[in-house]
Order: sequence, then C-alpha cells, then structure tokens
Amino acid sequence: MDDYKGRIIKGIGGFYYVYVPNHGLYECRAKGIFRKRTEKPLVGDDCIIDVTDEPGKIGNIKELLPRKSMLIRPEVANVDQALIIFSLTKPEPNLNLLDRFLIHMESRDLPCIICLNKEDLTDGKSASEIAEAYKDCGSSVRVISVHSGLGMEEVKELLAGKTTTVAGPSGVGKSSFINDILGDEKMETGEISEKIDRGKHTTRHSEIFYTKINGEVTYIFDTPGFSSLIVPDLKGKPLSAFYHEFDRYEPECRFSGCAHIREKECGVKAAVEKGLISKVRYANYLQLYEEVKANSRY
Repeated sequence: MDDYKGRIIKGIGGFYYVYVPNHGLYECRAKGIFRKRTEKPLVGDDCIIDVTDEPGKIGNIKELLPRKSMLIRPEVANVDQALIIFSLTKPEPNLNLLDRFLIHMESRDLPCIICLNKEDLTDGKSASEIAEAYKDCGSSVRVISVHSGLGMEEVKELLAGKTTTVAGPSGVGKSSFINDILGDEKMETGEISEKIDRGKHTTRHSEIFYTKINGEVTYIFDTPGFSSLIVPDLKGKPLSAFYHEFDRYEPECRFSGCAHIREKECGVKAAVEKGLISKVRYANYLQLYEEVKANSRY
C-alpha cells in the first residue's frame, strides 16, 4: 500500500482522522513507537500514514513531521494565525476580554486578525470607534457581517492556504462564520461522524475543518467560547510590550523601563491625554497591569 502525507484533523478514542489532499479522509491508529517515545499526535500535526485498506480508508500513522507551533489551550499543532471574532452588539463587545485574547495569542507568537461581526445590527458608529481604538494594536481589524456578507470575501483571502484558529466569546457568531467559510465543504466532516458515531455526543474533542479557498487547501480550527481569560505567562516581557501603540511614544518617557502608570514625564500617558492612544485601550492596560502585578507575587 502507498504512504501519504496528511494532516490530523480530529483525534478521539485512540483513532486519528487524517485528511490527505486529493485522496480524502483516513481513519488511523498511531503506531506503538509513539508510546515508547512518549510522543502524542495532536490535531493539526502533519504526518505520514501507511494505508492498509484503501477502499475502507484505513491506515496507520507512521511518522509525525516537525511542528512549527503548538497551542496548549486548546491543544493543537501547526497553527499559522488566530482570527478573533467579537460582536458589535448582542452581546456588547467586552474590549478588556478582547485585549486578553490578543495577549494570549501574541504570547504564543501567533499573528491575529480581529473581526468585528454583526455590523448589520448597528449604525456603524461603534464599528468605526472600535476599529479606530485598535488600528495601531499590531493586529489587522476587519468589520464584517456574516448575515449580510459584508467583508467576508476579504477575510477569506486572509485565510486561504493557512491554518487558522477561530476564537472569541460565546454568542458572537463563530459557528455562523465557520459555516460560511466552509460552505458546502462542511458536509465532508460527516465522514467522521459516520465512523465514530459511538461517542460523538459525549466526548469532547478538538477538530480542524478543511476546505479550499482560491484553490488552496485551508484549515479552520474552532476553539471553545470563552467568557473570561486569565493573562498568560508573558515570558519575561513587560505587559506594555503587548500594547504596540505605546511603542512610538515610549522614547518620550523620562525613565527607561517606564511602566506608564504613575511615573512623571511619561510619553505614553501624554499620548493618551492628547487622544493619540485610545483611552479604552489604556484603561484595559491599567487593569491588566494590576492583575499581572498581583499574580507575580505568588
């Protein structure tokens, strides 16, 4: 039988479901050598499989290829970028939580795209205000409406040929967004449900969906909805390093290592007062700074 290179898109009950472009979906077991090495295949891993039953789409994972990235929560490998969805209304956007998402992803070296959904339910003012507040945050901002289609084609261009984890709080339209991106391709995931019907309603698992955008194989990873998120380990960096709009004003601070909190002659605080840095972003920074400071004591 042939060996194929594919990607693990779901793992459940000791089975791994590997998508091989142009060949389809294979149900695989991991060979015992992985247990001996204490290696665990992850959703998102690129791998080599040997096919034992081509008509039945059955095989074994014989080799895991090197990972370029890994997320712990949720556990997934080889993600290229994060797309963070927040709604402009219903529910109202929690921008403090948005900042936490951005810090969480950047601390894992993942570039982010911010999508502000449900523009069709607003007068447009809130979208422009938030987009303005985040224009220099280091992530691209897109205003979209899954319902009306506004901005969706532009976002698809950003996803083409990449593996993207889609994150955001509950109720913001993540499922509708993913269904719109996948289109008819989402029906292919039914192959998995048919094979693993014995536990699909009770076992929580990670899954990557796949489709083609502009002819390029594209992977979408759906993450659970979060209502809260703790500030992650910043790996020795100051919190201000994650607020990129501060960068151009920090040289104007009198003291090196300025925390931009109570120091005098602070370029960042002066920029906030002049409206050059969003007051909302700065208020979030102050709150998160105290949280990081409190956590560092323990």
